[in-house]
Amino acid sequence: MDPDAIRAAERVPHGGEPDPNVLDFSANTNPKTPDGTAQVYRDALEESRRYPDDASPDYRAAAAAFVGCDPERVIPTPGGLAAIRLTMERALEPGDTALVPYPSFGEYAREVRLQGATPAFVGVDDALEIGTDALADCALAVVCTPNNPTGEAADPDALEAFAARCGEAGTTLLVDEAFLGFTNLPSAAAFDRENVVVARSLTKLFGLPGLRAGFAVASGQLRDDLETARRTWSLGTPAARVGAHCLCQDEFVRETRTRVARERDRIREALSTRFEVEPSDAPYLLCAVGDRSVEGVLERARDTGVAIRDATTFRGLDSHVRVAVKDRDANDRLLEALRCPP
Repeated sequence: MDPDAIRAAERVPHGGEPDPNVLDFSANTNPKTPDGTAQVYRDALEESRRYPDDASPDYRAAAAAFVGCDPERVIPTPGGLAAIRLTMERALEPGDTALVPYPSFGEYAREVRLQGATPAFVGVDDALEIGTDALADCALAVVCTPNNPTGEAADPDALEAFAARCGEAGTTLLVDEAFLGFTNLPSAAAFDRENVVVARSLTKLFGLPGLRAGFAVASGQLRDDLETARRTWSLGTPAARVGAHCLCQDEFVRETRTRVARERDRIREALSTRFEVEPSDAPYLLCAVGDRSVEGVLERARDTGVAIRDATTFRGLDSHVRVAVKDRDANDRLLEALRCPP
């Protein structure tokens, strides 16, 4: 990390409502967690009197089975963002350029800058069309699938072709799959390319944002470098035990995917009576408010006890809000707050 870049950096705004009395639609987390999670956590807390097993074999095995790769390719991290930073620390040096999509997760550009590198922004709809010649000038390229905040997942074939072009150009490809678990799409871990890193998070799908559990998947020398560079004891015992438990809950994942898809379609139809709503493969919807005031929409929702995300904090968006997809009762409260009868 570049010291001069740190002094020039700023924090990035995110969703998340600290007031427990407010229904939080600003953060895209599952309102449910798998059965048995609390007991696994209690048992792990007692075992936390010892240092965690730095190898995390059970966690690696569960993560590998979840994305379809060999366990040795999994690098445990305290959340998906830690996997993103670890990858950028490995791939970037001061003066490098990184291809960053927009509108997308604001931490990508921040993390690039913290390494002393420069983000080269490209529209999210055009990112996978970038050719080998242009990629040759980039040490790193980032893809978010499904993209946050727009919600669209990358076509797996187009993504694989892009990964191949990145390899030809000598560019490391970072694929952020924080929300891919809400879909039936395959992970880019299946590519098994030595220039590709996949970042995954347990935060969203399993409703555990405070646990900080995630992992990276990589191959070859890139995998070896990430494994060497990751912090010792980077995953605490509770996170490793709960994470391994959750990753094995196939029925919970199937039920979540079905519920989110059903509710997303339902509330998108209702929201479309007042807003322009983007199609989505993710547990959230991006809404253009038109000639309404974004601040006014946020305040009216807040007055009814509902928090939604100000999406104007995303690069390229100036009249948008983002809403999460929860369970039916909560979603009905959202629609009522936004004056969109279900």
